[in-house]
Amino acid sequence: MNYQNLAKEILEKVGGESNISGLTHCATRLRFNLKDENKAQTEALKKVNGVMGVVNKGGQYQVVIGSDVANVYRPITEMTNISTDEGGKPEKENKKVLEKLIDTLSGIFTPILPAITAAGMIKAVLSLLLAFGLVSKEGSTYQVLNFMADAAFYFLPILLASSAAKKFKCNPYLAMMLGGILLHPNFVAMVTAAKESQEAIRVFGIPITNASYSSSVLPIILIVWFLSYVEPIADRISPKPIKFFTKPLISIIVTGFVGLVVIGPIGTIISNLIASGVHTLNQYASWLVPALVGTLTPLLVMTGTHYGLVPIGINNRMTIGYDTLIYPGMLGSNVAQGGAALAVAFKSKKSEIKQLASSAGITGVCGITEPALYGVNLRYKTPLYAAMLGGGISGFIMGLLNVKNYTGGSPGFLTLPSYLGGDSLNDFYFACMGAGISLVISFVASYILYKDPVEESNEILKATETTSVETAPAEAVSADIKAGKSDASDIIIQSPMSGVAVPLNQVNDPTFAEGILGKGIAIEPESGRVLSPVNGTIRTIFETGHAVGLESEEGAEVLIHVGLDTVNLKGKYFDVKMKAGDEVKVGDCILEFDLEAIRDEGYDVITPIIISNYGNYEAVEAAASGPVTFGSPLLTIR
Repeated sequence: MNYQNLAKEILEKVGGESNISGLTHCATRLRFNLKDENKAQTEALKKVNGVMGVVNKGGQYQVVIGSDVANVYRPITEMTNISTDEGGKPEKENKKVLEKLIDTLSGIFTPILPAITAAGMIKAVLSLLLAFGLVSKEGSTYQVLNFMADAAFYFLPILLASSAAKKFKCNPYLAMMLGGILLHPNFVAMVTAAKESQEAIRVFGIPITNASYSSSVLPIILIVWFLSYVEPIADRISPKPIKFFTKPLISIIVTGFVGLVVIGPIGTIISNLIASGVHTLNQYASWLVPALVGTLTPLLVMTGTHYGLVPIGINNRMTIGYDTLIYPGMLGSNVAQGGAALAVAFKSKKSEIKQLASSAGITGVCGITEPALYGVNLRYKTPLYAAMLGGGISGFIMGLLNVKNYTGGSPGFLTLPSYLGGDSLNDFYFACMGAGISLVISFVASYILYKDPVEESNEILKATETTSVETAPAEAVSADIKAGKSDASDIIIQSPMSGVAVPLNQVNDPTFAEGILGKGIAIEPESGRVLSPVNGTIRTIFETGHAVGLESEEGAEVLIHVGLDTVNLKGKYFDVKMKAGDEVKVGDCILEFDLEAIRDEGYDVITPIIISNYGNYEAVEAAASGPVTFGSPLLTIR
């Protein structure tokens, strides 16, 4: 896949660089902050090759890409100036308080998740090595791996300072300096000595709370938020000739002083209150939150609000040493998502569904659920219900057993060692049991409930089962319909080129062969002309000339894609005759291309003709096999 072109297309369809006030990404999604969401072409974006779905919730416009998201994010940032280290306040947005909170938390925690995940996985591996007696706590191997993992947790305030600064639009280096102030060895030593002597540390006579900020979450976020207000004031009051010196001086002195004396202690108190609440909840209803998280996480993922739970789990581990609320529930939910998708793979009789569901299911049980959620479970509904059932029961059981997660990571089978800790292996055993229960229940429920969709109950392409049909000109097709030889509600798609019609599954590109973009047929062209196969309108035509999207008068959406990966030619050998918005009649020339030159460049010229909104119809069937000519019947839409 050409990620550069995918990035350009996404950028165009979200309204361009001028419509973007912020951008980040998680494991599977690009997360845009748009100035005007009405400018985004959501339906068109959903149809872009490489985009699995679009979610507009929680104050963010989220484009689901899958595990390749970083490969799309990088070219977007390289071709724009969206992400900056410094900047003014973002434009006012009409968002609710909860949406703003979720958007802020997501923007701060999403960028640091790779570091937290890496640290959690190192801890998990270390726990396994320790459990099997391969290392000892006294050995240097254990100690080196341990401090490598602890680095991300200990210096968490500095990591959070960097991402919070970008979210609050202030200088990230000043923010990280504030994080360093909280963790400086001299300050840590002063706090330790003050606790022993019972005498407070004082700055200009004002006492500083004896708090430790290593591995803390809330204090640094609140401090950087305060910096975002101090820095502009420092900029305004600093004389221009010496602003380079006075602006950072004022910002650090004021924010650092207020942070140590006021904000840091407040953040510590809030964190401790949350930890106390967790402890109380575990005493009286330990099952409640994990059960709710296990049941509702798919819905939270759909809206992007699941990132509001991540800080709670992290704060729990940083304050009391483990999390019993968020991660156990998410473990049950993620494994259930994968289990439900795997059941679809086992039961479905459609090869394209089997392939998608099996790969998405494996990814899901390992902890990344978006492919399973958007590609399978949400699409077919009943697997989603099965996943919610399995996740809820699993979360309920692990809540009753008070299962503790010690190191985090993306909840799934691969991070089960993150439940190794404490005085015994019980948490690990119970976590494995909970994950197993989740998998079995969701798999069985999904297998029972799932049925292949009606619109795909007939073979989409019957070309391999039929003999060549006699081709007929467009006028003959119209006459047949008028004469009652075809159902009056059928839509006939005529051939846009001369060549040889072959089943779509023979295209050497899984995006087309597996029907991800839609159902249809393919043609091995014999000449370099593309004529309109319908009466209708050109909705999209690429400047590169390699693809055109049309909408027929009846509403059928037809995609003609000349060759595979021919977008890389950047328009070379293509001559576009029309533009988006033009009305066309059957036989109108849309574009021409140099067939032999494209082949000589090494490109496959097979041309898929796709019905992208096939879900609106009962079936899409091949009307031809073998040789076809311009205007002969190619596809019948029932």
